[in-house]
Amino acid sequence: MSGFGHYARTADELEREIYKRGLALGLDWDDQARLRELARQALSYEPGGVMKLLRSPIRQEKLTGELFALSDLMLGTMRQSAQIGVHTSGGRAWKAFGRALYQEAERLGKADT
Repeated sequence: MSGFGHYARTADELEREIYKRGLALGLDWDDQARLRELARQALSYEPGGVMKLLRSPIRQEKLTGELFALSDLMLGTMRQSAQIGVHTSGGRAWKAFGRALYQEAERLGKADT
């Protein structure tokens, strides 16, 4: 399994970056209502919407865009590793925001997103 160690390393790196963006945004990882609001926002962007946030001169918008981009990488990492039978997950921030994303995707009928 040593060849699959990069999933754990990637998860650790993503967790750290997600946590830092959340901290900068003043997120409480136990505030499910706020996390679901952010998840709803992330899932509702049209193509290019996150890029617009990333390019914003407004710090809060840029941080939000970074959080959304990192969450996309997080979900992609989980999907890729699951395809080869490797369970990948991060820490508290990863799990809290990931849970909110899955709940909102299900609620919005985007469960395959």
